[in-house]
Amino acid sequence: MTQAKKKQPLAQRPSLTMADLAELAGVSKITVSRALSESPLVNVETRERVQALARKHGYKLNVSARNLRLRRSQTVAVIVEMKPSSERTMWDPYPLSLLGGISQELTSAGYSVLLTTRQGASHAAVQAADGLILLGQGVHQDAVRTYDKLGLPMVVWGAAGEGGDSHTVVGSDNRQGGVIAAERFLSIGRRHPVFIGNPDHPEMAQRLFGFVDELARHGIKPLLLRRADFTLESGVDAVRSLAARKVRFDAIFACSDLLAMGAIRALVELGQSVPNDVSVIGYDDTPLGASFLPPLSSVRQNWQEGGVLLARKVLAMIHGQPVQSQMMATTLVVRST
Repeated sequence: MTQAKKKQPLAQRPSLTMADLAELAGVSKITVSRALSESPLVNVETRERVQALARKHGYKLNVSARNLRLRRSQTVAVIVEMKPSSERTMWDPYPLSLLGGISQELTSAGYSVLLTTRQGASHAAVQAADGLILLGQGVHQDAVRTYDKLGLPMVVWGAAGEGGDSHTVVGSDNRQGGVIAAERFLSIGRRHPVFIGNPDHPEMAQRLFGFVDELARHGIKPLLLRRADFTLESGVDAVRSLAARKVRFDAIFACSDLLAMGAIRALVELGQSVPNDVSVIGYDDTPLGASFLPPLSSVRQNWQEGGVLLARKVLAMIHGQPVQSQMMATTLVVRST
């Protein structure tokens, strides 16, 4: 009889498998995989011990093979639903602050972030993602319906849906934002307010509803000026149109800081004093608005916190956990307008 071949010790094998490394470390294979992927699900001591053993024996995690086994790409696609322009850029606080919160949370959880716009949503990499974060619902929620067709776990930044809308949404309390703008105007004796924005967007509609409802409680009906573009030039145009029609107004609530700043520029050109003749409130509390002359009063929403919440909820959906929509509080920052 031939003598059975003696089994080679693990540490002396020329090429270790994940199972070998798990045996050496005294943990499961999934723990090895998570430790080498910097997953926060593994405590620091175990993670460092597994990584040290992997370095010692020259073991490298085959990420592609692991993802194929898990049927996951460890990627979340983030689609920014906006049309950049020279005035409204991709490096503005929206969407940059949201993206910062999203990236921080997803990266900490071992996920990659795939950033794209509507034009890139049909790419294979987007369709292969584990989940989707949509920044912006689009006019009449057309963006939401478009990306629903991808069939991915999806969380949307915006306004809570009406009726039977089952989408998971994270956003600011836009209705409350409209209410506090109206309360401010009422408290300083303004009785002829104007709303500038596009209520076809769910978020803007909620701001308008809150504004209108609060003013109605005091017998005041604001004038609505529809403007599709949230730009400085659009704000200028809106105020010029009011002046051309000789409309009486003493307050402006604009759906973005850029609209508000454009409105102020036009008011100054027309010889009006802000805030003595006309009070102005913007929305978003951007650094540009805070440094504007005069410094702009604006409704603040916490985009970075919103980004973190978006990421947490999409990760929960990916792992089959229940999630709910969540609206964050808004506050009015009173400055000089």
